[in-house]
Amino acid sequence: MDVVLHGTDSRYAIEQALFTLYPQLKLTYTDRACGGDSIQISLREGERYLTATAVLRKEGKRGLGRASAALDRLQTPLLRERGEQRLLRDAIYRAARHAGHSQMPWGAVTGVRPGKLMVPILESGRTGSRAETAFCRRYGADPLRAELCRETAESTRSARRLLQPQSVCLYIGIPFCPTRCAYCSFVSQSVEKNRELVPAFLDALARELDSIGEICRQLSLRVESVYLGGGTPTTLSAQQLEILLTRLHDDFDLQHCRELTVEAGRPDTITVDRLEALQKCGATRISVNPQTMSDAVLRAIGRRHTAEDIRRALALVRERTGFSVNMDLIAGLPEDTPDGFSLSLREVLTFRPENITVHTLSLKKGSRLIRQQGESLPDGKAVGGMLREAYRSLRDSGYRPYYLYRQKNMLGGFENTGWTLPGEENLYNICMMEELCSVLAAGGGGSTKLIAPGDGRNLRQINPKYPEEYIRNIADICEKKKNIKEFYNGIQSGRN
Repeated sequence: MDVVLHGTDSRYAIEQALFTLYPQLKLTYTDRACGGDSIQISLREGERYLTATAVLRKEGKRGLGRASAALDRLQTPLLRERGEQRLLRDAIYRAARHAGHSQMPWGAVTGVRPGKLMVPILESGRTGSRAETAFCRRYGADPLRAELCRETAESTRSARRLLQPQSVCLYIGIPFCPTRCAYCSFVSQSVEKNRELVPAFLDALARELDSIGEICRQLSLRVESVYLGGGTPTTLSAQQLEILLTRLHDDFDLQHCRELTVEAGRPDTITVDRLEALQKCGATRISVNPQTMSDAVLRAIGRRHTAEDIRRALALVRERTGFSVNMDLIAGLPEDTPDGFSLSLREVLTFRPENITVHTLSLKKGSRLIRQQGESLPDGKAVGGMLREAYRSLRDSGYRPYYLYRQKNMLGGFENTGWTLPGEENLYNICMMEELCSVLAAGGGGSTKLIAPGDGRNLRQINPKYPEEYIRNIADICEKKKNIKEFYNGIQSGRN
C-alpha cells in the first residue's frame, strides 16, 4: 500500500493503526500514490482545532475518515504529541470502516493500555453504563470491551489510592525454563542446555539486588510488591530459591510489601521441597499456568507435561496454607477449539484459583508458532467465541476483571484479561500494566521503568536479554542502576 503524508511524519502511530487493521500489509512511503491500494493522511492546524484526515483506497473501495481536537487541550508538548497520534489513528480507523472493514473489538484503540483512555472518562464524572457508552462512541469499541475497560479502570483507581509517592514494585527475572514453549517469545533458556550457567547467573543477580537495595535505602523507597518471573523461577532448585529469597529479605525493607509472587508456571517444576522453600521465605502467591487442560494442545505447544501433572501440582500447592493461586489460559492455541477451550476453562474453575488470567494468543516473531499461522490456529471468530465463553463463565463463578492489556499481533485483535475473586487482586499486575509507580527490575531481560509521580514522565532501562550477556556485563548493569537515584533526585529538585 502506498502511504502519502502531509503535515505529519508520525509513522509509528500510522503503522500501529494500519497493521492492526491489515496485519499482512506492506507499506511504501511515497510523495504520490501510483494507483492501487493507497492511503493519504494529512494533519492540519486551524485557528481552534487540529484535524487529521485519511483517504483510504483498498481493493477498489474508498473510505474517508476525519478526527479533530481542540488546540486548547493540546497545550504541552506531551499532550500535543499524544493528541496527534490519537487523531491519526482515529482518522485511519474511520476511513477503513467507511471502506468496508468490519468493526474491530477495540475500535480505533491500538495501544497496550486501553484503561488509560477510560480513566479520564471516569474522572469526568461518568460512571457505569454512561462511561461505557462514552468509550464506545469515542473509540468505536464494542460494548463488551467497554465494560471490561471500565471495570479494570476502576481497579486501577482503587490501586492508586494504596500507593505513596515513594512506592515501587520489584521484579526479578529468572530467564530459564525446563523447555521452551512454541508460543513463547520471552527471554528464556532451556535449563537442559544451559544448567551450567545458573550458578554464575545467580551470583550476578545477587550483585544487582545489592545495588538496587542500597539505592532503595538511600531514597527511602517503599517496596509494595515483589514479582519473580521469567522464564520459570521454579526451574531453580529449592536450595537456590531459598538463597535467592533470603538475599531479597536481606537487601530490602519489605515491611510494606503486600505480596510476593513467584511464577511456577510449569507444573513439572512444582515439588514439595520447592514449595517448602517458598513458604519459608514468605511467598504469598504462586502462578500455576496450564494454558490448556488438553493433552493434545499441550503437545502442540511443546510442553513436556500432561493435564494430570497440572492437577498434581495444584494439589501440592493447595496442601500448604498461605498461597494464593493464579492460573493462566490462552485462547487461540494450535489444535484447540471453542469446545476444547470451554472444557479447559470449566476444569480450571473447579480448582477455584484466586486469580485466572485469560490470554489471547499473540503471534510474535520470536516464537515458533509464527510459522504455524494459518495452519492449525483457530481463526478470529473462534477466538472471539472462546473469550465470550470465558467472560460469561467467570462472571457466573464470582470472578471480576481487574486488569487488562493488549499486545501486537493478537488473534482477532482482542486482549489479555486478569480475573479475580473479591479482594484477591494482584497489585503488581495493576501497577506494572497501568504505570502507577516505578518498577525496579533485576535479572536477565529485566526492564526497569521509572515513573514520576504526578506527571507520568518515565525512563526505561533494560538489562541484557541472555544469561551469558547478563553475567558478562553485570558490573556495567550495577553501575547503570545509579540512574534510579538520579531520576528520583531530579523529581525532588523539581518539587523544590
